[in-house]
Amino acid sequence: MDRASRIDAGDVEGNADDAEQRGFFGRFGARIGKGRNDSAPNLHTREALLLLQNYEESRQGWFWSTDAAGRLTYITDAVARLMGRSGGELLGTPFVDLFLPADSNGERQRTLPFLLTRQSKFDDLPLRAASAADGEERWWAVSGRPHFGGGGDFAGYRGSGTDITAQRRSAEDASRLALYDSLTGLANRFHISKKLDSTLAAFAQQQRSCAIMLLDLDRFKQVNDTLGHPAGDALLKQVAERLLKIVGDKEMVSRLGGDEFQIILPDQEDRGKLGDVAADIIASLSQPYSVEGSRCIIGASVGVAISPFDGVASDDLVRNADLALYAAKGGGRGRFRFYSSDLHQAAEDRRALEEDLRDALGRGQMELHYQPVVQAKSNMVTGVEALVRWNHPERGPISPSLFVPIAEEANLIWALGEWVLRKACEDAARWPGDMRVAVNVSPIQFANEDLPRVVASALATTGLEPDRLELEITESVFLGDSNETARMFKALKGLGVRLALDDFGTGYSSLGYLQSAPFDKIKIDQSFVRGATVRGSRNGAIIAAIVALAEALEMETTAEGIESLDQLDLIRKLHVSHVQGFVYSKPVPHGELLEHAEAGSWMIKPAGPAKQRTDRVSLFRKVAAIHDNHRYGVVMRNLSASGAFIEGLLEVPVGTRFVIDFGEGQLVTAVVRRSMKHQQGIEFEQSLVSDGNGGLCTRHRVSPYLIAAAAQNTPAMALPAFTTTSDWQAA
Repeated sequence: MDRASRIDAGDVEGNADDAEQRGFFGRFGARIGKGRNDSAPNLHTREALLLLQNYEESRQGWFWSTDAAGRLTYITDAVARLMGRSGGELLGTPFVDLFLPADSNGERQRTLPFLLTRQSKFDDLPLRAASAADGEERWWAVSGRPHFGGGGDFAGYRGSGTDITAQRRSAEDASRLALYDSLTGLANRFHISKKLDSTLAAFAQQQRSCAIMLLDLDRFKQVNDTLGHPAGDALLKQVAERLLKIVGDKEMVSRLGGDEFQIILPDQEDRGKLGDVAADIIASLSQPYSVEGSRCIIGASVGVAISPFDGVASDDLVRNADLALYAAKGGGRGRFRFYSSDLHQAAEDRRALEEDLRDALGRGQMELHYQPVVQAKSNMVTGVEALVRWNHPERGPISPSLFVPIAEEANLIWALGEWVLRKACEDAARWPGDMRVAVNVSPIQFANEDLPRVVASALATTGLEPDRLELEITESVFLGDSNETARMFKALKGLGVRLALDDFGTGYSSLGYLQSAPFDKIKIDQSFVRGATVRGSRNGAIIAAIVALAEALEMETTAEGIESLDQLDLIRKLHVSHVQGFVYSKPVPHGELLEHAEAGSWMIKPAGPAKQRTDRVSLFRKVAAIHDNHRYGVVMRNLSASGAFIEGLLEVPVGTRFVIDFGEGQLVTAVVRRSMKHQQGIEFEQSLVSDGNGGLCTRHRVSPYLIAAAAQNTPAMALPAFTTTSDWQAA
């Protein structure tokens, strides 16, 4: 090859068309072959050229040459055609024009014009073709040697090239596998970790914020167990597609592994907007999926951490987002949670609760309370819902919203659910009359083939009539619409018990399973009820549609969570048959229920606020109230999105402005609207937002960078201008 490459292209006879038909080496070899008295050297040269011609035709490599100005004097025709031109058409074209511009691809490619100008030799320089006949990306490894005339003057280049497209694609595939998840195409754990490191490092210097979300799919394991891992993989692909539609930037969404995902949201610290994004993600991922002909329903929980408030280093931020995710799952799943410093202690407490929960049943710490279900028209109690309560020996009553998720994760839910079922049947068998008892059945219980046997045993042991037992089942049991689900319904209905569809309308609803599943009642989720009386709400129309559907299917309806008289009035107008909520009664202990039941018919007169109010949270929380450079410690007694009730200052004038410091950079301006000695009702200038877990938080926080800067320039606080409660008590 080297010997052939030293033959000057100017020695070749014939025109460009001839060159296109034969190629440089073929044509030159044919001319040599015309002589009859070939010498041995000529025979050797001809054989070499024929071999090179064969090499060209095999397309394993190609050759090129230029003049001193860098214009092509020869190029293998087969390669020229791959570039969308013929060899003759390319003659006279600058060699560098065959490849993409110098600033389009990598550092090595930028050296080509420099090498040609310096008349330097080069080997296997990777270059991307500027055009290709098939429109696909094509790469070449090009080598070249300068050659000189008899007087030593530079005459141009001669060189060769090989197609490295396949190797390049293989390398890119390997790189993609190293950086991207092979199943979903999202960034993988390694890639997103590097991305987060670089983003946080740059943002720390620029004092910019960055949020991350960690999310975990709820009930995904049931998909794998029910439909198999291929179906689970198909589901994960659809999850990735939904996430990309919400986030938009593919580089900011990653699959960490299994059913865990991470999202980076640069320049975002508004917790109102972040909460909206998290809620959108949860709502989107909770919509039904179609996988291999089956209908699947899952959910998602989201944990959110924001730099620099919740950590500057990536490890700290991810750990804190993970704590928030753990808290969201512990709060009942299907929700989001922002990180706060108290989550560390909460995580420790939760682990301790799990250990205590394992012994709670055996130690008699569990009991049932019963919330009346009332006929809307007559105010008569027709049944009750059994609700489990845990009386911890040291911590007192513990909310089911806290310990039930723990029981599910610790594989204790089956034992707990069986105890609730047997205890509810035992209690109900002692009640006079025919009042029904409703018992919640978790998806984990419903998936257990022993459930019908346990129900039958509880009925037989206690002697309770089957039609007085109502099993409340959530829509998530229709996860796979499998034959097992249908068989379970048939088995339970065969026992004579009633079936109620719980939390209807929360995003999973399908008219299809209402047609096939043998429900006796639909329970309308309280999220529809609470917003139904708000001006402009469409919830009333939705409730009316649910009632019409239930009546057409000969089912009863129960509206949950009724707390105000205007809500009750609306529910009655919409013809909901039954009501459950604080407007009638909170859950009561069994002893109190017996007193009412033994007295005969149980009628409850509704009572409560006339209109729905902004939800208020009762609490006892120490916060700071700042006024005119004075900082006071006060106690917050209740809290809503729009205001709060504080005590700790005396005779504060109405209209006084405070900055309330909740801690961790959470500041909100408030105005005193009511003042009664040492108690004040304050209104926030900017409403608080949901923290995703039933609590409230400020939309924005003061950056640690600003706090650090202010601390260096702020004088010591002056003496207080208001008398505090502690001063008054001391006096």
